[in-house]
Amino acid sequence: MLIQCGAVGFNLIQFNGIHLCIFGGEFVLNFYGFILMFGAVAGGFLAANEVKRRGRDPEMVWDLLIYLIVGGVIGARLWHIFTPPPSSIAQGFTTQFYLTHPLDMINIRNGGLGIPGTIIGGLIALYFYARKYPIFSFVEWTDIAAPSLALGQAIGRWGNFFNQELYGAPTNLPWKIYIDPAHRLSGFQNDSYYHPLFFYESIWNLLNMFLLMYITRQYSEKLKKGDVFLVYLMVYPVGRFFLDFLRLDASQIAGINANQTLMAVVAVLSAALLIWRHRSGTEVDVEENELSAGAYSGAVLDAVALDSAPEPTIQKPARRSTAKKPAVKKTVKKPAVKKTAAKKPVAKKSAK
Repeated sequence: MLIQCGAVGFNLIQFNGIHLCIFGGEFVLNFYGFILMFGAVAGGFLAANEVKRRGRDPEMVWDLLIYLIVGGVIGARLWHIFTPPPSSIAQGFTTQFYLTHPLDMINIRNGGLGIPGTIIGGLIALYFYARKYPIFSFVEWTDIAAPSLALGQAIGRWGNFFNQELYGAPTNLPWKIYIDPAHRLSGFQNDSYYHPLFFYESIWNLLNMFLLMYITRQYSEKLKKGDVFLVYLMVYPVGRFFLDFLRLDASQIAGINANQTLMAVVAVLSAALLIWRHRSGTEVDVEENELSAGAYSGAVLDAVALDSAPEPTIQKPARRSTAKKPAVKKTVKKPAVKKTAAKKPVAKKSAK
């Protein structure tokens, strides 16, 4: 359907989104944004189901989701600003440019969001939410959110398909994707087909989600709080690390692939921490797992109080002392029996 907007005409629905004429100018509702929101909502439903499984009100997830979206978008944008890819730098969108053009810093319609920043920003928002509403501790919330985060990433990566970005090196494999000349990187104008890097990462995230859900349910008695999120921090970075070898537009810091280096460090540290927490001699239910992540909810405190009430050893000696008292009474009653025996002469009086 052709839309006439002043002297310009364009199709209503195009590959990247829905094009509208507003105030005499072209306005695009990008499919990228719709897909990101769909991923967030799908992750919200998954998290709500997990909260319900843990015996809490699942509606709290939708309140939390607002915090996570705001924190995630801010973090993702800041990550892009401070680690712009070579293609952005070539267009003049450097860190210095953003710092001197505040309006461009917040203009996310032109792209520029980084997954590492999304995770960091979301964790910061989650921390403050857990402090304000201590239904679950921060560490426990990370376990709940981990599979949802992986699902959101798996869906969200398809937004890169419609933006024709996040593609890999040129290839002739059967599942190659076509990139139009306007979206090809400098130096690759003559290459038409590329690795669908976004698709590889989407599949990896989907597998990660199923793995995390399986671990949560199959090994619940062996897991410590925070273990599920640590597994996420191992699995996702490993996949991202190897996929970045195919990436043509990786962010660089001092000539080093920033994202790939970060993924390697996070994966190694997470694996080391997980192994250390489950070293021999440690118990599963250890309170230190929650660290300073936030206060317990009132219900959790009540449960702890109920569980701990029968345990004090003060009550046990009390029971033993009460058991001895009847023995003392028995010895006291014996003279009473003798006294009744002493009253027998009274019967003689009646004989008189």
